Amino acid sequence: MANTASPFQNLRQALEQGHDMSIKELDGLLSLLSEKKRKMEQEEAETNMQLILSFLHCLKRQKLEELNEIQSDLQYIKEDINSVERHKIELYRGKERFLVRTRILVNDPLATNSWPSSIDEHGSAIINGAHSVPVVQMGSGNSQSQKPDVMPQTKFQGLQRKDAYSGLDLQSVTPSAMVVARKRQIYSQFNELQKCYLRKRRYWNRQSHKWEERDRNTVSREGYNLGLEDFQSVLSTFTRYSRLRVLAELRHGDLFQSPNIVSSIEFDRDDELFATAGVSRRIKVFEFSSVVNEPEDVHCPIVEMPTRSKLSCLSWNKNMKNHIASSDYEGIVTVWDITTCQSVMEYEEHEKRAWSVDFSHTEPSMLVSGSDDCKVKIWCTKQEASVLTIDMKANICSVQYNPGSSIYVAVGSADHHTHYYDLRNISQPLHTFSGTSKAVSYVKFLSNYELASASTDSTLRLWDVKENLPLGTYRGHTNEKNFVGLSVNSEYIACGSETNEVYVYHKAISKPMARYKIDSSELNENEDGSGSYFISAVSWKRDSPTMLAANSQGTLKVLVLAA
Repeated sequence: MANTASPFQNLRQALEQGHDMSIKELDGLLSLLSEKKRKMEQEEAETNMQLILSFLHCLKRQKLEELNEIQSDLQYIKEDINSVERHKIELYRGKERFLVRTRILVNDPLATNSWPSSIDEHGSAIINGAHSVPVVQMGSGNSQSQKPDVMPQTKFQGLQRKDAYSGLDLQSVTPSAMVVARKRQIYSQFNELQKCYLRKRRYWNRQSHKWEERDRNTVSREGYNLGLEDFQSVLSTFTRYSRLRVLAELRHGDLFQSPNIVSSIEFDRDDELFATAGVSRRIKVFEFSSVVNEPEDVHCPIVEMPTRSKLSCLSWNKNMKNHIASSDYEGIVTVWDITTCQSVMEYEEHEKRAWSVDFSHTEPSMLVSGSDDCKVKIWCTKQEASVLTIDMKANICSVQYNPGSSIYVAVGSADHHTHYYDLRNISQPLHTFSGTSKAVSYVKFLSNYELASASTDSTLRLWDVKENLPLGTYRGHTNEKNFVGLSVNSEYIACGSETNEVYVYHKAISKPMARYKIDSSELNENEDGSGSYFISAVSWKRDSPTMLAANSQGTLKVLVLAA
């Protein structure tokens, strides 16, 4: 025990065994123990103080950074308020000059040649005399505190006294119902809009510092900071619409057949025709104007082409209006000519179901497909065999070419990732975007650098393929097991939901801005209930608030965004 025990244990054992010790020895031992205890308590106190000081200094730095950020944000807000107020005054000045000229012309047509200089001279005086609007000067030599010029005692004196803004005080103008509705939408998503504003303002402020030496012109045409101008565009497009309404409807099925799931809807190059396909083993082409303007119980397609297998995806050729590609459950990729209703090319290299196909925007002879055989294949309509094959080691759910180049392809995979390939080097992806917890079911490009993806974890995500950055995550719809569709345009992202609803998101806001539910009473009464219905395909009409949406019962609706 003496060899393995600590000194304390040895001492304790010696005392317990009754070793004789003198009082002097005990006093010395007690003194030694007391001094040891005091030193240990002091060291512990010093350590605790160092820890608390370290924490407090760290907290102070963090709060100072937050304070500096808040102060910077407040400065941005003040600058932007001043810019908007100044621009507002300029707009009303221009409006009033126009009204003054109009009244001169109406009251005395002969005075148009003798009054223009007076109008220009007193135009600003009219404005300044009507209101005292404090404006922070941003490098301008004009002073808002100067007294207005005195106008002669004419009929314009009454105009000056009545109002500088068409007889209405700025502070008492009653906003229209449209403005009230748009304001209500702002307040409903205020936190999201606040984040968007600050994100854009901070970003453009950082950019302006980088550009200072090269170009000091970081102000827009209206005199706004570029960050404010960017946010104004978001605010305008976000508040422009708040709901979806129905323009037209058609049933995707024959009179004597049960409805079928529509897997894909695609507009053609000119948005004049759209094609549908699904488990019915038919490609149907409709004329959009006829569907909208000539509602019928059952719309007849202008072209109908039977296929050997159920279809999963369609893609129109972006150059040749009469060509459309399809992928099917047998893994066959087919290019069709809708004028002859015949296949132009058939590619049968995929070993399992092909889920997706897409024509290149820039090279009309090139197309890409993805399959459950874990392969992405590049095809050319000028040859029978595939041009390129990428083995992904996981099921492929969606593929799409970058609209600005035929050498970049996005791939949505069952491995929970979105892959972005440069076809000049397929040994590994150029970028791999992570974050989803389930399969990536769709990929769609909003622009040459913005890529949207959908996943069965009930999220949509936006990626910057140029900078390899996540731009946003969107939640609100339900998608856990089905392909519910995804479609995009420059500002909005639309998708389906397993609640039988269509959802629309603004790309800058993470929560839905509009949605529409297909009422279960509109569907087949013999079905079990709306719980089994889901949106199966959506498609935007390019540069338009109009879209097509189909559900699992074959009902297809033409929807339009409305205020």
